Amino acid sequence: MPDKNEKERRDRIMKELQQKEALEFENSLPMSRDKFKLLFDYLDEKLNEQGCDDTNALTMSFLLQFSNETAEKVLAWLADHGGKCDCEILANVEEQFE
Repeated sequence: MPDKNEKERRDRIMKELQQKEALEFENSLPMSRDKFKLLFDYLDEKLNEQGCDDTNALTMSFLLQFSNETAEKVLAWLADHGGKCDCEILANVEEQFE
């Protein structure tokens, strides 16, 4: 069993790794957190009304209406983070922002 100093050292290393991962995630975002929050709210509303058609059509519509960022860049980032269709974006990507 590790002594108190070893436990503190491990906790410090773990905290540093978590901070590094959080910073890398933030730096990888292709648009602001605020726009992502708006996207998630938009998808939540639209998916409740229409359901998912296994495409990213709702996300594309949002990006073309409300975002100045390149839609292809954002869609590629979303796909890399588990969101290939609108419902996956809401289910898999939104949780990464918590």
